[in-house]
Amino acid sequence: MGQYTAVSGIKVLDRAVAIMAAVAPRPLSLTELCEATDLPRATTHRLASALETHRILARNVDGRWTTGPALASLGAGGQDQLIDAAIPIMSTLVDTTGESVQLYQLNGTSRSCIASQEPPSGLQNTVPVGSQLPLTSGSAAKIFLAHGSPQLRETLLIDAAFSPEEVAIARERGWSESVAERELGLASVSAPVFSSAGAFVAVLSVSGPAERLRPHPGQKWSSQLVAAARRLSESL
Repeated sequence: MGQYTAVSGIKVLDRAVAIMAAVAPRPLSLTELCEATDLPRATTHRLASALETHRILARNVDGRWTTGPALASLGAGGQDQLIDAAIPIMSTLVDTTGESVQLYQLNGTSRSCIASQEPPSGLQNTVPVGSQLPLTSGSAAKIFLAHGSPQLRETLLIDAAFSPEEVAIARERGWSESVAERELGLASVSAPVFSSAGAFVAVLSVSGPAERLRPHPGQKWSSQLVAAARRLSESL
C-alpha cells in the first residue's frame, strides 16, 4: 500500500493510516495522495474527507491535503505551543488597536476561545478563555467556515446569519468582518492562522464596541490583523 506497508488486518484502519503517513512530509493533492497510497480515487477521497471531519487531516489554501490540528495538538506542545507563540503577538495587537484580541480554535460545531487579551482601560469586549461561541454568526465564524471542511459549511450555513457569498469573500481576501451580527453593539474583524504545513489551526480576532469600529471594522484594522496572523503562522 504505497510507501506505508504496516498491516494490522483491519483494512479501513490501515488505509486511513497510510493516508495520514503520506501527507505527513508535505501537502498532497488528491491525485498525489492516490499515487502515494495506491488506493482508488473514490476510496482516498472518502477516507480523507472523513479524517478531515475529525480534524486529523486538513486542506491548505490551495486545496492540498495536509495534517490537521487534531494531530498537531497531540504533539510538540499542541495548544500550549500555539498560545505561547500568540501571547506577545496579541499584546502588540492590543497596543496597536486599543481593542480586545482573541484567539479561537474549532471545537466540534462551535469555536472555543483559547487566549484573550484586553486593553488596560476603556469600553471593551471581554471574551473569557474557555468561552464556547457559535459558528453561525460573527467574523470569526466566517473564517472557520471559509477554511473548514465542506461538511461543516453544509451543516451550519443553513442557520448562519451570513451568506455563502460572504464566506467565499472571507476566504478570498484573507479576513472577515461583522457589525452587530453575533451581539448587538459588538463589531469584529478576524483572520486565519495556519501551521507551517499550511493547515488551518486557529482564528485571530480584534473586537470592540460597534460605535468605534463601524461601519467597516476591516477598513480600520484588517491590515494590522492579517500581518499579526501571518507572524503567528510563521512562528508555528
